[in-house]
Amino acid sequence: MRAAREDLFYLIEPLLPQVEKPSRYLDHEWGSTRPSGDFHVCLMYPDTYEVGLPNMGLAILYRELNRCEGLSCERAYLPWVDMATLMRERGVPLLALESAAPVASFDVVGFTLAHEMACTNIIEALDLAGIAVRACERDEDDAIVLGGGPSVWNCEPVAPIFDAVLLGDGEEALPQMCLAIRDARRRGATRAQILGELAQIQGVYVPSLYDVVVDETSTRWGYAVPKPGSGAPERVLKRVVADFAGTDPLPSAPVPYLNVVHDRLAIEVLRGCARGCRFCQAGITYRPVRERPAEQVIAACERGLGATGYEEVSLTSLSTTDHSQCAQILTTLNDQLEDEGVRVSIPSQRLDSFGVEMAQAVSSGKKGGLTFAPEAGSQRLRDVINKNVTEQDLERAVRNAFELGWRRCKLYFMMGLPTETDDDIRAITRLAERVMEIGREVVPKGQRGGLSVSISVAVFVPKSHTPFQWAGQLSLDEVRRRQRLLLVSCGDRAVRISYHDAETSLLEAVLSRTGRATFELIYRAWELGAKMDAWTDQFDFATWQQAAADCGFDLEAIASEPLPLDARLPWEHTSPGVSRGFLEREWRRAHEGVTTADCTMTSCTGCGICQATGADIVLAGER
Repeated sequence: MRAAREDLFYLIEPLLPQVEKPSRYLDHEWGSTRPSGDFHVCLMYPDTYEVGLPNMGLAILYRELNRCEGLSCERAYLPWVDMATLMRERGVPLLALESAAPVASFDVVGFTLAHEMACTNIIEALDLAGIAVRACERDEDDAIVLGGGPSVWNCEPVAPIFDAVLLGDGEEALPQMCLAIRDARRRGATRAQILGELAQIQGVYVPSLYDVVVDETSTRWGYAVPKPGSGAPERVLKRVVADFAGTDPLPSAPVPYLNVVHDRLAIEVLRGCARGCRFCQAGITYRPVRERPAEQVIAACERGLGATGYEEVSLTSLSTTDHSQCAQILTTLNDQLEDEGVRVSIPSQRLDSFGVEMAQAVSSGKKGGLTFAPEAGSQRLRDVINKNVTEQDLERAVRNAFELGWRRCKLYFMMGLPTETDDDIRAITRLAERVMEIGREVVPKGQRGGLSVSISVAVFVPKSHTPFQWAGQLSLDEVRRRQRLLLVSCGDRAVRISYHDAETSLLEAVLSRTGRATFELIYRAWELGAKMDAWTDQFDFATWQQAAADCGFDLEAIASEPLPLDARLPWEHTSPGVSRGFLEREWRRAHEGVTTADCTMTSCTGCGICQATGADIVLAGER
């Protein structure tokens, strides 16, 4: 039975003096919405307030749902461990932010699947709310629990949690889903009937309507097929907003009471990326590329800054400097904001001189640090991953940066990429040393005090719907060996080296490439205390090892196992529109060291997404 809708903030208020950052739990931020509809939706970000508030996807959906007549949308975030402990001790349920009503009292509860490591947080949130964790255990009038976001593309490990999962863009689809649920409830439809209707909406996957089959054509995790008579599609195709410029670029932007991870106004300038890095899931799942016109972006910045008072605006996307009108947008914004003390930022620099020029355009005279992502140290391996940049590109970019006044440079790499050798590891440090050498050539001796080059090396994680989905991950011992090799191969003490935790990356690989049976591992880890695993000080690999032992899982074997190229994979029934033939072709081209061009700059490369989704590439200007 759903909880009664009432303001229970009086239960939370006595706890605030006892917890860290009590402003995480306060409502009525400037710019928040006062919902008025009679069908109630709660959007839940499964992490703390300061991580979830800046999430653009949630902010966009919050805006769209509250614009729908009859719908009322509120937000909820996961309490930090201190508050969660007190709430359990005092019997206080998880509450929505705006009304302090129990999350369990809402008609729909929607979770953002931001990354794989949030899986136990979703269970924690449902348990705190008093909602059954497994969809099959919910009563007829319990909230419909939805999932969506960037990590839905292999949602099988968490599929037992969700009544339905939305694949792709949500601006149009989520309101349609919520209205369908509302109308079905008013007709007196059963829960099963509601889920059957949701399954007919493009982009909506209803896990309970599918069986998992394990046979000689599959991996050990099987593949999903519609249950006989369910009416569910064999393949659920993602939802795409074809007219991206027809949507409002300004998300709902409540101004928080405390510092959050991205404390600024964010405007999405384009969606999608066609550069074709073979490890990158987002580069497949957000296609096709759709740009906003420069004048729309500029107007949204003006409106947003006026409504929020922020002193920084970030132009966000997977690759902002690829926008065909990037220079025009930055020039105009700088001219308009020059005397207002507002800084314009872009989240990443293209690895060429244009990227540095755009960084110069937004620096406002302040030279912090520039970040580039060569991803691999050797040209051979950059061709394998289809990075389509050369060492000369990097050298020209960093030389340009040092000449323009930058003194700090950070380089991102990965280790464990398919075909990688020890020589490729050594090439990482050689490249970093060459960047430092260029800095010393350019920067006069008396000004080198702030000169620094740092490298950050992540462990490659194979992701679904990418050309590298069939690859295995390095074992823990091999990751550590290569990390030691990285350290000893660097001869320049001025180059600073950091690398990601191997155990976290291993677990991410397990959660990225398995099937529905993995839910029992996740649930057991939560029972043993796993939560907030994306926070370094909270992650405990030993907890997951114990859960794996209890469930009969070998985490390292699962993560490192290559998948057969001809096997049916656990996630192929949920599709971003890419053809399997394209992924297989890119896998073969990777092993041949053959690159594939960016289709927005040349011609169609045959990924199949435009044809499958009926959406086209939309550029605002000429590239």
